[in-house]
This record gives sequence, structure tokens and C-alpha cells, in this order.
Amino acid sequence: MSDTKKKETFGGTLIFVFIICLVCAALVSISAVGLKPLQQANKLLDKQTKILEASGLLEKAGSDIVGTYGKFVVAKMIDLNTGNIIDGDTDMFDERTDARDETISIKPENDMAGINRRANRAVVYLVNNEQGQLDTIVLPIIGSGLWDLMYGFVGLAPDLNTVRSVVYSDLKETPGLGAEVLNPKWKALWPGKKVYNDQGDVAIKIVKGGAKQGDVHGVDALSGATLTSDGVEHTLHFWLGDEGYGPFIANFPNKITNGGLN
Repeated sequence: MSDTKKKETFGGTLIFVFIICLVCAALVSISAVGLKPLQQANKLLDKQTKILEASGLLEKAGSDIVGTYGKFVVAKMIDLNTGNIIDGDTDMFDERTDARDETISIKPENDMAGINRRANRAVVYLVNNEQGQLDTIVLPIIGSGLWDLMYGFVGLAPDLNTVRSVVYSDLKETPGLGAEVLNPKWKALWPGKKVYNDQGDVAIKIVKGGAKQGDVHGVDALSGATLTSDGVEHTLHFWLGDEGYGPFIANFPNKITNGGLN
């Protein structure tokens, strides 16, 4: 084969490969755009499922997650710095994106949760009972575990002191160890625990070796998962303290109207 033909063959191969790459890239882009609404809907459904679990309504919901959520849950966006309610799209709000785009830096000595930066906004979920009375307030929480950040929710009674639940939704902890935060037996230890002591300080704690009977603030640590257990405790102390939902909690009793917020 002559050098000219070799060059023509090589050039043709390059053009063919280039065209294939363009076609594949276009198909991937079209698929990503086309699937985005479905991905967003699935993400919202997963969040609604976890909120219903945190409020004790998941079993009642059965397969009708969206309907049950719409009937019992009212979402409100708040300014974390003031605790005031603000306008915002609560359905499409994403804590991870907001924590990158609109944030404040946290002083290292205050960063118990190990998140470095915190969003200025958050969405809180007010869950009513069948009588339309406020039953549970669900607050999103984020904090470091052993391997990465752990995302979840804490459900509180209307006194904002009595724990209804602690539910994690996204984590990368070790199966059989840190991932035991998902174990129903461990989650069953939380209802009835008290967040604050008589002085108003966050007193909830994870106890290595097991909490003593009658300890209203203590929950058993996860066996063999010290760093994950510490992460849960530090996360709750951060988000239920002044750096997190503290301002909202302080103002909350003055904003309750007919099971919801003004």
C-alpha cells in the first residue's frame, strides 16, 4: 500500500472515530436532559419518604407517599441566622447545592459537625395529625461520619425538646458497623429522649457501653463504630444549637398558629 493510501485510510479512521464520539456525546447529553425531570421527581419522593418516616407516618402512607405527604406535611424555608421564615421553593431546595453556593464559614471551634461551611437557609417540615394539630417538627441534619458526610432528619415533638426519631437517608458508613444507624433496633432507642437539659444546653449524647436506664439524654453507641457514633452526637449538638436551628427553635413557640406557622 502506498504512503498516500495509508494517510487516506488513517485520516478516514480519525474522522470516523470523531463522528462516533460526537454522536455518543450528543446521545448522552440528550439522555441526561430527558431524564433530569425523572431524577428530580425520584429525589423528591425519597426525601418525602424519609420525612414521613421521621414523623411516624410512613406505615400509614403505604404506597401513597405523595398523597400522605401532601395531606399532613407543611414545608417552610427559614433563615438559619435569624430563625425567621422566608420565601423559597421548598420542593426543589437542595441542601448540598445551597451549602456550596450560599454559605457562611463556621469557626473551627464551633464546627462540631465537621461540615466547614453551612448554608444560610434550611427547610423545616411541620407534620400535623389527623385532627390538624401540630404533631412533629422534622429538621434536616448533616454531619461527618467515618468516611463522608451523613445526611438525615431528626423528628421532634412540638416542645422541640422530645425526640421522635433520628433517621438517616444518605451515608457511606461501613456495613455492620457505622451503617447500623439504619438498623430499626437502634432507631427505636431514640423516641422520648430529651435534647436539652434544665439549663437549656444541648445534652443529647451517645453513650459507649450503653446508656443507663432512666438516662433521658443518652442513647447506646453503635458497637465497633466509635467515629460514626461520635459523628451522630456532634451533628445533633451542632444543628440543635446556636449554629444550627437554635434561633428557629427559640422563636418557634411564638409562631404556632392552627398547627402551622404564620
